[in-house]
Amino acid sequence: MPGRRWVAKTPERVGPLAANTNEASASGDDLAIPSAVLAGLQAHAGALDGLRRGVEKESLRVRPDGRLSMRPHPPSLGSPLTHPQITTDFCEAQLELITGVHDTPEGCIAELEAIHRLVYQGLDDELLWAASMPCLVMEDDEIPVGRYGTSNIGLAKTVYRLGLGHRYGRLMQTISGIHYNFSLPEGFWPLYAELKGREADRDFITECYFALIRNFRRYSWLLIQLFGAAPAICRSFAHGGGHGLAGFDEGTLYLPGATSLRMGRLGYQSDAQSSLHISYNGLDSYAATMREALT
Repeated sequence: MPGRRWVAKTPERVGPLAANTNEASASGDDLAIPSAVLAGLQAHAGALDGLRRGVEKESLRVRPDGRLSMRPHPPSLGSPLTHPQITTDFCEAQLELITGVHDTPEGCIAELEAIHRLVYQGLDDELLWAASMPCLVMEDDEIPVGRYGTSNIGLAKTVYRLGLGHRYGRLMQTISGIHYNFSLPEGFWPLYAELKGREADRDFITECYFALIRNFRRYSWLLIQLFGAAPAICRSFAHGGGHGLAGFDEGTLYLPGATSLRMGRLGYQSDAQSSLHISYNGLDSYAATMREALT
């Protein structure tokens, strides 16, 4: 998705993630937490109070008949280029609702609900599509990309989206999702560093975040298996045959037993990106492999 911040994409299939050679060396000891460290964390459970989180939620604007809206971004919602809470992601009808940073889940959800109420006041007869997989959509080249005005930065954002459409297809870019951004509270790090016999400096904190990323990637397939809720898609999204899906009704295809078609081969993926091998062993190797992928 365009302009994505702080978020590492989860694996694109529901099944164990085979570590590539770049990650194998660091992944083996991520779970090796001594019992004394675990006991220390349990004794200071409050150290995680104040964990900071924010949400970016994407939703498609749709007509009352469930088809993708072709209207421009509603002026009543402000400028998508400058509004801090309401913008668009890839296409003109793909709203992105952005919360601030909160130290409680309740505060984050309350702000997201307030933004939703504000949005619906400016949608007239349109609705927000609740599912991550798109609604009834037209041909790929008919999906309007986001428009951000005639300033240099606004035109650059539109050109960037036109490029994404050429590389990956506009239809795939209409897949929406929720991005959960978080960071551990500052007070946690001195305690954890002391338990690990380390200094709570930037290198230690960076090392721990990369270990967290590796463990998330290792077990994200299980989260999708347990909590995924996208077993069906609109027929308009699956062009041609060979998808292996069964018909549910006139407008719906599904896969029996599936949990998340969104994270599978029919979802948000790219053959070009699947061949990249990004290392999460540490900041230096991550930067080097990202640089190699981009040049």
